Amino acid sequence: MGHITVSNLGKAYKRYPTRWSRIAEWIMPWGPKRHDLKWVLEGLNFKVNAGEAMGIVGMNGAGKSTLLKMITGTTQPTQGWVKVEGTVAALLELGMGFHPDFTGRQNAVMAGQLLGLTSSEVKEIMPAIESFAEIGSYIDQPVRVYSSGMQMRLAFSVATAKRPDILIIDEALSVGDSYFQHKSFERIRQYSREGTTLLIVSHDKGAVQGICDRAILLNGGSLALESDPETVMDFYNAMLAGQSGERVTQTVHAAGGVQTISGGGEALVHQTLLLDEDGRPIEVVKVGQAVTLAITILIKEDIEQLVIGYQIKDRLGQPIFGTNTFHTKQILHNLRASESIRCQIKFDANLGPGSYSVSISLHDSETHLGKNYEWRDRALVFSVINVERTHFVGMAWLPPQIEVLRD
Repeated sequence: MGHITVSNLGKAYKRYPTRWSRIAEWIMPWGPKRHDLKWVLEGLNFKVNAGEAMGIVGMNGAGKSTLLKMITGTTQPTQGWVKVEGTVAALLELGMGFHPDFTGRQNAVMAGQLLGLTSSEVKEIMPAIESFAEIGSYIDQPVRVYSSGMQMRLAFSVATAKRPDILIIDEALSVGDSYFQHKSFERIRQYSREGTTLLIVSHDKGAVQGICDRAILLNGGSLALESDPETVMDFYNAMLAGQSGERVTQTVHAAGGVQTISGGGEALVHQTLLLDEDGRPIEVVKVGQAVTLAITILIKEDIEQLVIGYQIKDRLGQPIFGTNTFHTKQILHNLRASESIRCQIKFDANLGPGSYSVSISLHDSETHLGKNYEWRDRALVFSVINVERTHFVGMAWLPPQIEVLRD
């Protein structure tokens, strides 16, 4: 079984003021140090248990790829240590290890041997590799004529031809077409169910929240947050909007769950209610029931324009539906401090039975990544029950017209 333990892990690179300093230190190693250290990662501590799926997220330059390279042993740490138990298959960089002048088949054989397989084992599973990759006759063509998507197909097929104890993926699947991405993620889920430990670096919120049991957020070379995937992705989403210094806070609700709030505070969500047809607040909704999402907003500072958005998410934090007044062409202009805004959003709750949350966003343009006044996750939590509709499964109520003909 695959276990990963990271203890006080750090990676630094030597930085010299001039190239002559590098030469002088090499010639006279007993002399004074002529470099300082640039830390990419420092003081990381976490564990990934057997059969667990861990997501790693963070902005570009946060150290995600460096961390994976130290875990797989392709880069040595400056401090601390990594303990890995079990066989490892890794896709760190697209086509890494492939020789452009060798055929796909030849590269598959070499890649399989690097994974610890014998020549006979690679030969035995080659039909399965070809079948899963679906690149046809290109398998016997030089890799230099492959598209990036074809390289990814072959690399993933080789790495996962035999179920490893630990599978590590670093954004490689992002270059594939939609069909192969679905196919690959289904294999990842299958291996996870069978006990493979997963370590996945991705900016894809759906992939992290749909596959992973836990997630960690790297920021500035340090571990900023370790929690469930929804909490980590909400915080990461807030960080993306808060790069210019807006506040980001997280609080634990009394009923459970973590609420993330970010923004500059120029406008604030004062109250969020879900109302029935008679205008009464409700927390339990029937499938297909007409409801109103009522939002009260307080304007704290003069702002030129305001866009109000909302997003309904399932219990895993996956978005079900969302839009904002930029797209509906209902932007508010020239708002003054102390004003109060009421926004009512009416819709039929055509949702499957389950628990849902609503996120509210206040910003000045199409998205909150411009000027973010406030983004409030879990502003409202409600449940949907089915008491009137025919039985169905899934996240949406899509009433069908079914015709069955018998010859």
